[in-house]
Amino acid sequence: MRAWQLHPGFNSLEGLQQTTLPTPEPGPHEVLVRVRACSLNYRDQLIVVGKYSAAGPLLAPQVPLSDGAGEIAAVGSAVTRWRVGDRVASCFFPAWRDGRPDPSLSAVSLGAGGAPGMLAEYVALPETAIVAMASNLSFEQAATLPCAGVTAWNALMCGPRPVAPGHSVLLLGTGGVSLLALQIAKAAGAHVIITSGDDGKLERARALGADATINYRTTPEWGAAAAKIAGGGIDHVVEVGGAGTLGQSVTAVAYGGEIALIGVLAREGATHPIGLMFKGASLRGIFVGSATMARDLNRAMETNGIAPVVDRAFGFDDAAEAFRYQASPGLFGKVVIQV
Repeated sequence: MRAWQLHPGFNSLEGLQQTTLPTPEPGPHEVLVRVRACSLNYRDQLIVVGKYSAAGPLLAPQVPLSDGAGEIAAVGSAVTRWRVGDRVASCFFPAWRDGRPDPSLSAVSLGAGGAPGMLAEYVALPETAIVAMASNLSFEQAATLPCAGVTAWNALMCGPRPVAPGHSVLLLGTGGVSLLALQIAKAAGAHVIITSGDDGKLERARALGADATINYRTTPEWGAAAAKIAGGGIDHVVEVGGAGTLGQSVTAVAYGGEIALIGVLAREGATHPIGLMFKGASLRGIFVGSATMARDLNRAMETNGIAPVVDRAFGFDDAAEAFRYQASPGLFGKVVIQV
């Protein structure tokens, strides 16, 4: 089978090379997935340059990407829940089925640290490490959900106060997590504010349902501006920036509100927590989510007819170009590789 591998000793896309590998045989409790599409996340860019701390430097060739969708081509002898032909998507953490985060469950993720990645024609996965695709989605659309979609779902729907009608939500930027969060929040009846430094992207976000937009280049104090739009503060902030934007998110969050901390895009900035103390607000760390969250997300996508935003789809032979585009400033939504 054809596959792409990252090789030790490289800290750039030069280490990403197409190769031919044996088609894996599923073990007794595994399924063999014929991959039809994969999607890229910011985490994959970090793995390429050797800066993904959860995995460390590569010690052996690694098939990358955690996110993929396809159909089951074969099942192991002990598998009863899946059949050949079922349309499925991968789970970011193969061992995290349900419940709270746990070091033993989040130690291994697909496409890093020796776990199989999805950028291949076939992947053998544990039968518990896949979920059924939403019936309204194509393989390309379903492939956008395992990391970014589950992250957005966890941030909005799995905290102590899930998003509900009338709540306010602040989203940073127009990458995959933020746009999926926009669609989830609107389906839940929330009032959504989104930021970007590009007015064209803000127009596109409005077309997807955003109620208000803020250009952070022309409005540097965008946290206060968002709080004013929401009538005093934001109930749910999906913080994908990190240290560089967290101070503004603390300004934006409402008394008793929540900031879901996801990103590390901006690593330098003020992170003093005293603003949270005065507001009785909380900061909740989000590291993707469980298989149960992935199933709930796919049901919500199907029930509400939500279609993820696929910015561009690349052919399998153009995987390196897909990485380059995903890292470009023009990105709006998700980048997909068709297999």
